[in-house]
Amino acid sequence: MTQALCRGYVMRKELVKMMERRESIYSIQYNIRSFMNVKNWPWLKLYFKIKPLLKSAETEKELQQMKDNYDKMQPDLATAHKKKELEEKMFPKEVENLSDAEERCEGLIKSKIQLEAKLKETSERLEDEEEINAELTAKKRKLEDECSELKKDIDDLELTLAKWREHAIKQEEMASQDESNAKLTKEKKALQEAHQQTLDDLQAEEDKVNTLTKAKTKLEQQVDDLEGSLEQEKKLRMDPERAKRKLEGDLKLAQESIMDLENDKQQSDEKIKK
Repeated sequence: MTQALCRGYVMRKELVKMMERRESIYSIQYNIRSFMNVKNWPWLKLYFKIKPLLKSAETEKELQQMKDNYDKMQPDLATAHKKKELEEKMFPKEVENLSDAEERCEGLIKSKIQLEAKLKETSERLEDEEEINAELTAKKRKLEDECSELKKDIDDLELTLAKWREHAIKQEEMASQDESNAKLTKEKKALQEAHQQTLDDLQAEEDKVNTLTKAKTKLEQQVDDLEGSLEQEKKLRMDPERAKRKLEGDLKLAQESIMDLENDKQQSDEKIKK
């Protein structure tokens, strides 16, 4: 917004200068037309005939040189006038193009800000997903360790159960053996159920990890797409700025040419008046 206001202020200043230069050119043209209207009057011809008698030959030579310079400047003045008219016609269009370019730049800047905000939000979501994925991976590793410990406990209990069975057979205590076997079998079943539950929990955590991995991949793709869109917006933003600089450069060169011709014409008019 500040850049647009500054550019508008500068362009208004430049427009005022151009209007002042245009008024100066109109004044010069008016003086030239006035001279062209009276140059064939008898009294002016008489003045031109008497003037060489009043001044030295050097003054007459200088006057002739000034007339020659004036005649030489007529084509340049006509060209400058045509060029000025063309520039006056083109100036509103160039100002309009410059305004359109500024509006496009502002739109691109807003789009860039929105894309950067969306990219930041997506990056934050991706970081959150990565943290959740890391936590689930740690839980998975912990469950795998617990599963290994449960397997070891089952193996130990099976070994203990075998020893108890062997001991019961040797002691021929069938009742105690049946009771012990039932107890060990119950414990074994409980451990097996716990082991199965652990396996089920582990599978559920693996499914969550896979789902989050897919979501992470999708978010990374969105980040890549957003970065590509941001680069394209930056490129589009550079094109109108180049066009704007070119128009400003052409306008400045044209203004400098008009100023040079105006200075030469003013010097010639001053010499003619003398």
